[in-house]
Amino acid sequence: MPAPSHLDPRLLRAFLAVAEELHFTRAAARLHIAQQALSRDVRRLERELGAELFVRSTRQVTLTADGECLVPYASRVLQAQDALLAAFGQAGPLLVDLNYRGAATARRVLHRARELAPDHELMARYESGLTGAAEELLAGRLDVSFGRFAGLDPVLRARLEHQPVRCEPMAVVLPEDHRLAALDAVPLAALAGETVYAGAGNPRTTEWTDLARRLFDGRGIGIAPPVPLAVGEEEFERIMAKMGNPILAVVGFPAMPRTVLRPLIDPVPVSLVSLVWRKRLVHPGFDALRRAALELSAEEGWLRVPSGGWLPAIDADVIRLRD
Repeated sequence: MPAPSHLDPRLLRAFLAVAEELHFTRAAARLHIAQQALSRDVRRLERELGAELFVRSTRQVTLTADGECLVPYASRVLQAQDALLAAFGQAGPLLVDLNYRGAATARRVLHRARELAPDHELMARYESGLTGAAEELLAGRLDVSFGRFAGLDPVLRARLEHQPVRCEPMAVVLPEDHRLAALDAVPLAALAGETVYAGAGNPRTTEWTDLARRLFDGRGIGIAPPVPLAVGEEEFERIMAKMGNPILAVVGFPAMPRTVLRPLIDPVPVSLVSLVWRKRLVHPGFDALRRAALELSAEEGWLRVPSGGWLPAIDADVIRLRD
């Protein structure tokens, strides 16, 4: 069969989604199309190329040798198409997840990026956790997020890119009548015997709960059990007030009624925040976002761990491997 003179980029996008998901239903959901339409596009591409790209069975989907060969070519074609559209002002808004409305680091990076790229739209979103945002990134419903990359499942990490931005000192939110509220800073040892809320049971923030477990291990600090999942700041504050437990946070966490925020010391624990995006993302606003993160990290010394500070080895490796 002669080689086709033209390939519809839509067919390549359908192929690549299946190649990455190895699952037609998930790929169809990611592209916001019916599974039948996705299967039809893949079959059409196979006909036009004269090659079988997938081995399909009732239990699994795998790439053939021809499918493996096509992946890098399809990726480059789609990247070039996205770059072309961006160069001529046809790129849509860049959807940037800040996790929560008071996220100081993410907001500063976004503000600087908007200054660097005033002609491009960078739209803020709030997904309340990198684990939840990662699924949205892979589905194409978000472009960029911020959070603890090392805390993601390795399967998710393999499908995303990241750039370390800041080692944020951690803190604890205390009810204003708590026994430790009068302190200017709370030694970790002083939390022994306490049960601290760290998002346990929330499927969107498992990376944060994992960090808490690593920090509390061997220190006699418990993790509060799951609570009803609160949507919105008012509901979160109401649930936290009703529960009455200290809350693990970072020093820039926004104020809550009838509480105080105290930095943690002895040692100073830090949470590594990274910029995270799906592979092959091309967008002029994204270039500005990465530049903003690099500039602020350098200017503010954001990636320095305080002397005697605490950072899990798995997170330290994230910084080391990017250097």
